[in-house]
Amino acid sequence: MLWPGTLIGAGVGYAIANIPGAMLGALLGQALDRRLQLHSWADVREKLGGRPVLRNDELLFVLLGRLAKCDGQVVNGHIQQARQEMRSLDLSESAQRRAIAAFNRGKSGHDSLRGYMRRLSAQPHAAEGVLRACWRMIWADGRAGVAELELVAQWGKWLGWTQQQVQSLATDYEPQKRPLVSSAVTYQEALRLLGVSATSEPAQIKRAYRRLLSRHHPDKIAGSGATATQVREATDKTRELHNAYTLIRERRDFR
Repeated sequence: MLWPGTLIGAGVGYAIANIPGAMLGALLGQALDRRLQLHSWADVREKLGGRPVLRNDELLFVLLGRLAKCDGQVVNGHIQQARQEMRSLDLSESAQRRAIAAFNRGKSGHDSLRGYMRRLSAQPHAAEGVLRACWRMIWADGRAGVAELELVAQWGKWLGWTQQQVQSLATDYEPQKRPLVSSAVTYQEALRLLGVSATSEPAQIKRAYRRLLSRHHPDKIAGSGATATQVREATDKTRELHNAYTLIRERRDFR
């Protein structure tokens, strides 16, 4: 982990009194790091009145905002996908406001994200969840642009993934390869998946969907010591629930 105060103190101390000064300066700088909770240069910039440091949940939506904007225009599909990610994570009202602000912040493209991604690389399941969300956003408008592909490949590299590993996640979200719920028979299956009936009220269907998402979402189980296989199964289940809910909502014509 980078300790900016320690580095600055050591550098200044060395300039003043060589090695003894560097050692004393490093100790003083370390105390400053701990007192002000300075873990990166981004923390220093925030203390000096710069942009706030991103939390993990905010980082996700900054990434999604940058992907949505990088090909030039944010379309409705991008907005809907961002909202879907918020619902999938079952964010509180205040967390949703932070997510929206982070999405808009990401569209500006001003943040340097390498340090954040390197920090996230220490959380493998969370890193995979972020990359999967990125692929969902890439395909939200039905196509994958060159700029989007370059971004997700770069972010994957910063997370310690190979290009092949990053690309392997794409097949789960490409429209032509994604399982779709579309027939009359699967409408009944969709109702069964959500545990509702054809006469259930829209509010009841929404509650059932969100409850099941909260239970099965891979980001929820990743922190509980789940294996990679369990995370993949949870991802598949989440996709099934999303497809089922989309079909029921379109058939019943509610938002």
